[in-house]
Amino acid sequence: MTDPQHARQMLDEALAEVEAQLRHHGLLESEPPAPEALASRQPFCIDTLRFPQWVQFVFLPQLSERLNADDPMPDYCEVAPMAEEYFRTEQMAADAFIEALRELDRLVTASH
Repeated sequence: MTDPQHARQMLDEALAEVEAQLRHHGLLESEPPAPEALASRQPFCIDTLRFPQWVQFVFLPQLSERLNADDPMPDYCEVAPMAEEYFRTEQMAADAFIEALRELDRLVTASH
């Protein structure tokens, strides 16, 4: 991505789309988990949160914070495979949600 303003806008739109997909699938929660649950050291807080909770309360806020502060994005992002595994286990069709995460992964990784 050569135009930083355009890249920022695309990332912002991708973050909004992931949140919209959480809402569409009834996975958006109104109350945050306990602080102890958010403090997990495990990848995706897998020991304390369900994957959609991690997306809503950890992943999206961290990326939004970086974007709003003009901080660099992570060097590499690949969250969509975890979503695929989660939704396969839950036997829930969430292709649009997974695709939104795949696009966000692509944009974050390409932002360097």
